[in-house]
Amino acid sequence: MMRALYAFGDNVRLALGTFLSSPLRSLLTLLGIVIGVATVVSMMALIEGLRIKVSHDLASLGAGVFQVSKFPAGINMNLDWRKYARRKNFTVEDARAVVGACPGASRVAASSDEDGEKVTTANDEALGVNVTGSTSDYVETSGLTVASGRFFGPTDEVDGRAVAVVGATVVQRLFAHRDPLGQEVRIHGRPFQVVGTLERRGSFLGMADMDNVVVVPLEPFLRIFGTRRSLDIEVMSSSPEQLNQAEDQVISLFRKRRKLAPGAPEDFDLGTNESMTETFNQLSTVITAAGFGICVLSLLVGGIGILNIMLVSVTERTREIGLRKALGAKRRRILAQFTLEALVLSLVGGLFGIVAGYGIAFVARWAFSFPTMVPPWAVLLSVGMSCGVGLVFGIYPAAQAAKLDPVEAMRNE
Repeated sequence: MMRALYAFGDNVRLALGTFLSSPLRSLLTLLGIVIGVATVVSMMALIEGLRIKVSHDLASLGAGVFQVSKFPAGINMNLDWRKYARRKNFTVEDARAVVGACPGASRVAASSDEDGEKVTTANDEALGVNVTGSTSDYVETSGLTVASGRFFGPTDEVDGRAVAVVGATVVQRLFAHRDPLGQEVRIHGRPFQVVGTLERRGSFLGMADMDNVVVVPLEPFLRIFGTRRSLDIEVMSSSPEQLNQAEDQVISLFRKRRKLAPGAPEDFDLGTNESMTETFNQLSTVITAAGFGICVLSLLVGGIGILNIMLVSVTERTREIGLRKALGAKRRRILAQFTLEALVLSLVGGLFGIVAGYGIAFVARWAFSFPTMVPPWAVLLSVGMSCGVGLVFGIYPAAQAAKLDPVEAMRNE
């Protein structure tokens, strides 16, 4: 046992000596492995961070909430949007029907929005604002929190009051040094009195600014942007556990209202946080597969580099190998020595790659405030893959070294 441990330690020492004798050549040889492992670690950190961000942002949209709409939720460039455009529009009357016919629904809101609008005051203007028109329950179904003032209520809706609730970004852009409550904003030249502000929510998936918004009652919104549009209907279930029951009730209601025959597909779509998470998971699977493809190619290049440097090492150390065999070193000892050297080389490359991957993840978190996190399995996978490459591409040079005839090897100049 002690002899085996001594032999193993001696082989490790020889392997490290080979690496340190020409570190620049070794590092350049391992560049492919470094790139491959760094790709795996950094990409898994970004995907894991994106997963955390998605879960956090979707949770902020409200628990137990689903949306009924004319068009499918999410982003899919392969859909035939003309087919969906022929569907019936959803109206305020549809939202009111849910309130009376679905006991599993505790809050129901109807909304529509126009992005990229100009909102002005007497002194300033804000471009690219998302203007949303909604019913009063929207504050509940969308997970909004009022920071100051109030959200508009049913009385504002009935009276058709031109009131507005503004997000934190709009407050910063239009009312940087004054209280926005009671001030006037104009949308398409129409005046709205600010009655409330919203707490800051940040960005959705690091892209859309959820605070760059002005929310107004649905009736004045439709007067400005037109009534011939389909509304989105947001439904909050009585509890998260009753979400599926509320969905079934809503589906049954709209099938009846739209006179769909039994067995006919729905001409509307339901979107939930779970469905959006599923869409993201499918996207992340594609990204992960692409990342592994890049990693495999990089590791293949790195493996060829290891094969090359080990063959060169065998050629350069022919006399050393012959001398060791002449002094009694067995074939398996020579085989183990050169195999271990290849493993050590690839492991060093893997460790450098892991450090580089962590560095990329840190830069992304520091520069973009993105919650990157390297999963432990990605590190273990990277180490295993790099060692596997070293083993596969190191066996042939090791076998060549082990086969050398000691007499012929010692004659080599």
